[in-house]
Amino acid sequence: MGSGFLGELLGTMTLILLGDGVVAGVLLNRSKAQNSGWIVITAGWAFGVLCGVLVAVAAGAPGHLNPAVSIAFAVIGGDYSHLATYIPAQFIGAFLGGVLVWLMYLPHWAETKEEGLKLAVFCTGPAIRNTGANLISEIIGAFALLFIVAAIGAKSVGSPGYFGPFLVALLVWAIGLSLGGPTGYAINPARDLGPRIAHAVLPIAGKGGSDWGYSWIPVVGPIIGGIIGLVVAKAAGML
Repeated sequence: MGSGFLGELLGTMTLILLGDGVVAGVLLNRSKAQNSGWIVITAGWAFGVLCGVLVAVAAGAPGHLNPAVSIAFAVIGGDYSHLATYIPAQFIGAFLGGVLVWLMYLPHWAETKEEGLKLAVFCTGPAIRNTGANLISEIIGAFALLFIVAAIGAKSVGSPGYFGPFLVALLVWAIGLSLGGPTGYAINPARDLGPRIAHAVLPIAGKGGSDWGYSWIPVVGPIIGGIIGLVVAKAAGML
């Protein structure tokens, strides 16, 4: 499948290792980072995006790390040829990242009694469970991601060297801080579903269920929001 497959796989794995890793550090009992809070989580995810993109690009991939990004650009550009390569790589990489986080914090799962905290390490969940509102939140989050990514590219500020990934990382940090409260800002189907599957199959001590009833929202919402974001960006002359 070429370097695009490997790059997206390794980049997404890196994203999840660092992103879910910071959540584990904050939530799991007897971690040195326990209770360090939302600012730490959002910063860790931003750095995870930066590192994941750098890894993917170095390995010859575009660094989407996100099926919503790949699908949105395919819809706008009319070129669907890379989806069969990128999307499986992103989901596999996300699953592997979840496995690595489980191994990294191996003694801490049994020390943590709350099933919900263990699940939250791997995937998102709503602060207030409301299907319509939760879906809208994920749509808006992904809209912001793709719309502003288009703005970064439109002004060419992301073109020289590796400056673009730094701006995208800041964008993801901003989305987490400003829009992450309602649903935990999945904004990425692979980021949510890949580790959720890992949660379901791994022998995590006292893990509980994987909340499959909610799982479609962080998959469908980001895809819809991402497409809308690029459609609006194109209508505004940003693409």
